[in-house]
Amino acid sequence: MKISKGDIEVKMDIPGAVLRQKTEFGNAAGLGMISAEYFSLAEGVDTTPLFVGLEGDLCQCPHWGYLLSGQVTATDANGTEETVNANDLFYWPPGHNVKVNADAEMIMFSPQHEHTLVINHMIEKTKG
Repeated sequence: MKISKGDIEVKMDIPGAVLRQKTEFGNAAGLGMISAEYFSLAEGVDTTPLFVGLEGDLCQCPHWGYLLSGQVTATDANGTEETVNANDLFYWPPGHNVKVNADAEMIMFSPQHEHTLVINHMIEKTKG
């Protein structure tokens, strides 16, 4: 699920402040501690080989985030693709891979334990 800023309902618009809210944007219940992450990714980065060996060869950690710049496409286990563009909020449920279509900067919030396992797996994969 992703949504552009302009598509988020304005709940309050007063001089000096605009408040937008998208409700039901993923469920974090029972996930424990959350980590905040800032990713800088170059065009062409593809997580597919980095996730080999994880369940389904996919990242099994949910992420909530905001794409500051660039363009990223997430693909789920069914092969469904969703492209996130600069200024989009996004939610990637467990079971995805990511490909960077244009240099990207993003902020993500993820369940700390689960994503640390994925990050450590990726580090091991890059050691060759």
